[in-house]
Amino acid sequence: MLSLQTIREHTDEVRNAVNQRHTEAPIEQIIELDAERSPLLTEVETMRADRNRAGKLIGAAKDSAERQRLIDEQRSVASKLDDLEKRLTDLDSALNKLLLEVPNLFHEDVPLGVEENSTVVLIGNGATGEEQRIDPPVPISEWPAIEDTASVKPHWDLGETLGIIDFKRSAKLSGAHLPMLLGDGARLQRALISWMLDQHRKRGYQEVYPPAMVTRDALVGTGQLPKFADTMFETTNGRWLIPTAEVPVTNMYRDEILESSDLPIHHAAYSPCFRNEQFSAGSSSRGVKRLYQFDKVEMVRFERPDDSWEALDQLLDDALKLLRELKLSYRVLRLATGDLTFASAMTYDIETWAPGDQEWLEVSSVSNFLDFQARRANLRFRTEDGDIEYLHTLNGSGFALPRLLATILEQYQLNDGSVEVPLPLRPYLGGQERIDPA
Repeated sequence: MLSLQTIREHTDEVRNAVNQRHTEAPIEQIIELDAERSPLLTEVETMRADRNRAGKLIGAAKDSAERQRLIDEQRSVASKLDDLEKRLTDLDSALNKLLLEVPNLFHEDVPLGVEENSTVVLIGNGATGEEQRIDPPVPISEWPAIEDTASVKPHWDLGETLGIIDFKRSAKLSGAHLPMLLGDGARLQRALISWMLDQHRKRGYQEVYPPAMVTRDALVGTGQLPKFADTMFETTNGRWLIPTAEVPVTNMYRDEILESSDLPIHHAAYSPCFRNEQFSAGSSSRGVKRLYQFDKVEMVRFERPDDSWEALDQLLDDALKLLRELKLSYRVLRLATGDLTFASAMTYDIETWAPGDQEWLEVSSVSNFLDFQARRANLRFRTEDGDIEYLHTLNGSGFALPRLLATILEQYQLNDGSVEVPLPLRPYLGGQERIDPA
């Protein structure tokens, strides 16, 4: 969260950030309560100091009558101090609750506007190895549409033809939007998970297998609660199903003070993810593009504040290396202010081209949260000078599997209806080179 000092000293900047995100936050309430709290805090601190001085005088008094007089004076102010301290505690509690509803500030390079104002900053073709940075970046509303005339089945038709995705039986078990993978489809998904984790480990990410349920505090720490409770699933015992491995992994070091020598810390984690998506009719929810449950491999980084922007570039490159090795077509967007997540100061979305769907599918979001999550989760480190500071946290998908699986099926589709297995995944499938129709 933002510090109270930041909101107090940079009120206009915070108001502007909230407006540019096209959201709402209780800034005026915070300012009003802070104005009430400041003189109260001064009075409480003055009375506490007076009490301490009086305590020393009482201890030093040699005359019993003088000592009793001082004691009586302190009794007379003790009740007032108790009342003021309770009021201060109530104000602090109210302020902390309101601060949890204020989104992060964003970097000056983030484009202003809504989703259509997000900009394309890079485009690549893994098959040819060509990659081009777009300078200046181009808004996606102005990005030319791909004229793809190839006769390619969308993954939902292809999956049923190959016998690797079963929508009907899964609907019988769980209802819509929870498809089941069969045979080579399940094996291909498992291969992707293992391969991605192995690649991240080679790049210095320590693997974590986190729990799929967390407490409310963990979700508050990463910014999903209290604002977005309706997008998640709460269990009957007060725990929550995780929307991403970012939540448990980011909270691993909650309420701890790490040493500067411990940093940076990089983790990679596979987990199932659960999201209470709101579905509407149309192609946007067909196949495996939007689901209540999906698998994902996540990268989470804990960095010193001075290193986090360089770390964001590295995190983006760590994700793109996988797409290059898979030889997929992709593009990178820098999200506009209205499309940023609540906690993010800057986010890059990585999309892959799905020729059967005839659209770009987001397979990863890579974000820098600065100290926003660290303040909520109390993530700190001791500098080499002995000072205690908040960490900077970053995370990125590496990757979300349903959509990556969909684009692999469509981009690797062959004319005879089979699908070629990407070269890096073949060792994980016992050398299998293709998936043939059932």
